[in-house]
Amino acid sequence: MARQEVIRRKDQKGRNLKDGEIQQADGRYKYQYTDASGERRAVYSWRLLPTDRTPPGKRDGLSLREKEDDIAADQRDGIDGKAARTITLNEMFSVYMGGKVNLKQSTRDNYRYMYDGYVRDEIGGKTLKSIKYSDIKRFYNALILEKGFKPNSMEIIHTLLHPVFTLAVRDGYIRTNPTDGVMAEIKKSHDWEKPKRHALTLEEQAAFIGFLSESETYGHWLPMFTVFLGTGCRVGELIGLRWEDCDFQNCTISINHNLIYRQQENGHMELHITTPKTSAGCRTIPMLGEVKKALYQEKLRQFQLGGKSVTVDGYTGFVFTNRFGDVITPHNINRAIERIYKAYNALESERAKEEKREPVLIRHFSVHNLRHTFCTRFCENESNIKVIQEIMGHSDVSTTMNIYAEATEAKKKESFENLEGKIKIS
Repeated sequence: MARQEVIRRKDQKGRNLKDGEIQQADGRYKYQYTDASGERRAVYSWRLLPTDRTPPGKRDGLSLREKEDDIAADQRDGIDGKAARTITLNEMFSVYMGGKVNLKQSTRDNYRYMYDGYVRDEIGGKTLKSIKYSDIKRFYNALILEKGFKPNSMEIIHTLLHPVFTLAVRDGYIRTNPTDGVMAEIKKSHDWEKPKRHALTLEEQAAFIGFLSESETYGHWLPMFTVFLGTGCRVGELIGLRWEDCDFQNCTISINHNLIYRQQENGHMELHITTPKTSAGCRTIPMLGEVKKALYQEKLRQFQLGGKSVTVDGYTGFVFTNRFGDVITPHNINRAIERIYKAYNALESERAKEEKREPVLIRHFSVHNLRHTFCTRFCENESNIKVIQEIMGHSDVSTTMNIYAEATEAKKKESFENLEGKIKIS
């Protein structure tokens, strides 16, 4: 029997074409194949090989053979290329959020607010297959350069996108996560280091409290800041503190919930009660004598104002309220802090000038620095890391250790300065 010869089709350049490949009359190449579901599909390109030139006026892209390699790799690795070319990032985000059944409502609202505000209309409409590493990098840089995003905000965006793409990888839609390594490169290129939260120095802390004690204008804020600096509470824990959480007989404060003030999906800012993110957040803090006195002062002030108190999600009897009985928001506290330290600095600068000395000024700080200040003072006077961790409500001991190491570094220097000249070493 005569041996049959394999007849190969050729392109317009005389090159042999593989099975499934053809060159159309207009010069464009086409590859037909059967996908994993048994459906016939086709891909196109103006170039057969990566080294071919794209015809003038035609759209550039991967060559046909590169696309064939991608298809073969998808089929080998079980990647659903069809779905990846149709499912958008927005759709994948919805799938991801739908699976986060234990996500706290406050966190869910914050995630949706950030996604809807900065991702949905920018790259959310793109299909999973079309989003590359360079696209993510370009998007992140745009947020920084055009929107003025700082490290913390960028971390939130990355915390949203990275797990969404990870889910897409695990579900077999894409092979790799395009967000992998982007934040490391962004931080390096922008010379970013997450800003460390500084504690007030002993001089700053004394100046701040001393000024409040003497001020007729700002003196009513003293009880709140005394409790902040005497407990190390998070701002949500402190503004949500109720009188029933304060045990004056046993001198303890029970931390068992947070009060949050955050923008909701409907765009409105609302107050809500949430439970701590981790079990470590639920704790009992001993009540220092000065804290107890400050709480009594606040209770007397509320009584004099008529004892009004707002109700939030069934919770009432809040310790820190304004004259109308409404709880005080973090924004209110930060505005007060800025007014107070600016007023102090102005007065201190005048006094120092009159007394011909250097002024003791207070650096800019926010309510979050007060918790860090308490933790630093605590670390300077307590060596039991476990005790510090429990009082602060840190779920990860490394957080406690980092603050402890920073706080005790100054103590080590002070100790060696006191040692100078007291031991014979030369």
